[in-house]
Amino acid sequence: EVPLVESGGGLVQAGGSLRLSCVGSGFRFDDFAIGWFRQAPGKEREGVSCINNYDGLTYYSDSVKGRFTISRDNAKNTAYLQMNSLKPEDTGVYYCAAAPLTIYGSMGDYEGCPPMDYWGKGTLVTVSS
Repeated sequence: EVPLVESGGGLVQAGGSLRLSCVGSGFRFDDFAIGWFRQAPGKEREGVSCINNYDGLTYYSDSVKGRFTISRDNAKNTAYLQMNSLKPEDTGVYYCAAAPLTIYGSMGDYEGCPPMDYWGKGTLVTVSS
């Protein structure tokens, strides 16, 4: 059983918005930092955004800063990625991932996202020009 399930992907025109959701199961969600990663066709996977478990600490890549917002609701075992002002270069498969902070420490110990141990199967986002 995949411990993380993403949803909310789809086709949107440039300038539009989408909200991705990630539901975790089978593990203590609030012991984990949650991250969103993406992989465009022919490119390596890149970290988009991450959020710590309780203190709201977040990280955004330069390419999405000011346009994307990450959030989480620990009571619902769910994390979100609100994506606004989408661009064609945002196209790709978006993956949700979880990092056990009991092993890797606080997200504040890293410049970007901590190492991720759990991964979802991804959801496709396509932005048309």
